[in-house]
Amino acid sequence: MLLCYDLSMPGRNSWNGKWTGEGRPYLIVRSYRGKAREESMRAVLENQPYFYRWDDGWCARVGVRLIDGREAARLRRKSAGFAAYDWMVDSLEQRGYITTRPASKGAMITWRRCRG
Repeated sequence: MLLCYDLSMPGRNSWNGKWTGEGRPYLIVRSYRGKAREESMRAVLENQPYFYRWDDGWCARVGVRLIDGREAARLRRKSAGFAAYDWMVDSLEQRGYITTRPASKGAMITWRRCRG
């Protein structure tokens, strides 16, 4: 099973109301194998899109879609990365929702901690 995650920032609390990355394709393609893993990821797929809100008014949106191998290769070439928000996808994989709390002690470095 191949899933493509796409990132956008619909809530932008910046001085000009824009995100500097707006208009660029922020995508991650991940592969999942095994019946149990695929079932848990199908639940992620069915419950999307996902949102994460920061205290400063910014909001991220992560969409998820099922893709095939050919599309995966095309999207990987086209992608501008995930703008250092990979932890959101990691959280979806581990918990089924986006959170900054680690699943276990030291399991996930969070954006809030990195910002100081």
